[in-house]
Amino acid sequence: MRTVEHLLTHLIVHALVREPGAPSRLVLRDMPCAPDAAALRLAERLRAQYDSRSAKGFGRFEEDEEAFPLARWLHAHVIDETLDFTTLSRQLAERVQAIADEEELEDGGHLIVMRVREGDTDALWVALLGTAEGVRVVGTLDLLDCTHLDFSALHAAGRIDLSGWRRGDERYLGFLRGRGKGGAWFKRVLGCSDVMVALQETKKLVATLDRFVDTEQFAPATRDAVLERAHDYLDTLGEAGAPVVFEELAREVFPERPERLDALLRAAETKIAPGFVPNRRAIRPLVRFSASGENWKLEFERSGLHSGAVHYDSATDTLVLSGVPDYLKRMLDEAASD
Repeated sequence: MRTVEHLLTHLIVHALVREPGAPSRLVLRDMPCAPDAAALRLAERLRAQYDSRSAKGFGRFEEDEEAFPLARWLHAHVIDETLDFTTLSRQLAERVQAIADEEELEDGGHLIVMRVREGDTDALWVALLGTAEGVRVVGTLDLLDCTHLDFSALHAAGRIDLSGWRRGDERYLGFLRGRGKGGAWFKRVLGCSDVMVALQETKKLVATLDRFVDTEQFAPATRDAVLERAHDYLDTLGEAGAPVVFEELAREVFPERPERLDALLRAAETKIAPGFVPNRRAIRPLVRFSASGENWKLEFERSGLHSGAVHYDSATDTLVLSGVPDYLKRMLDEAASD
């Protein structure tokens, strides 16, 4: 696997202060942070925490740039070069404050805005991090209280692929979905319009699950059981309108060794974007075969191949169906006598 080099070009930290019984307030920094070792560690920790979360949404900017101004600001910053990074970050902080107040969010934190070169990709990251109280040991081995950024308290985060945005890619914006209000309010901050094509992503997921059971070389009965569990779980998600989370899917489908399936689902070459709601029609091939010819159309359960209800003979290119219901027998007899 090729290692992607990262270059931190800009980073700034602002604070959103929320206190009980008082309006929120911003503490704004006047200039970017120095791109030193500490800034680079912050950037890498933030990226790692974001990447470890599987519940993400993806999309592109909303077309209404008056209601969702980030695209307009980025055009001025990235393309026209008339808006400097500090001003961009301050406008973002003010938008975060306004929407957080509208949503009556309880959590404040530190707003991190950074621009990173990720190999050939230019990306803008925006995140709201909580803090935690800790203890540090100084050179004299005395203990001092300290407050530090808590990467496990990542309240919201988004990543904009600026290179993909400039190319006109279909999806160049990602954000953490979270739970409850979760990432919905931050999606407004970014001005993200979901363009997740659930049908396409579900088809890719079904193909990946088929490839997984082939790679594992399961016995037919085990293969059917794994795919049936996948179908039932995804169908439940689809009915509830809940998004796919790879880690949870792997535990449900292959509890014996979920890490193997989870790794395949997350692999770059698989190209499945997490966070979509499964299309219930598209998961049918996990438990059902369907096909049609010039004069026929056929659909049957995968398990029928092993129960004897359906027999396929590749040598004669024929399918034999057993247990034909009485009503179909009568219809066939009548048709044959015409």
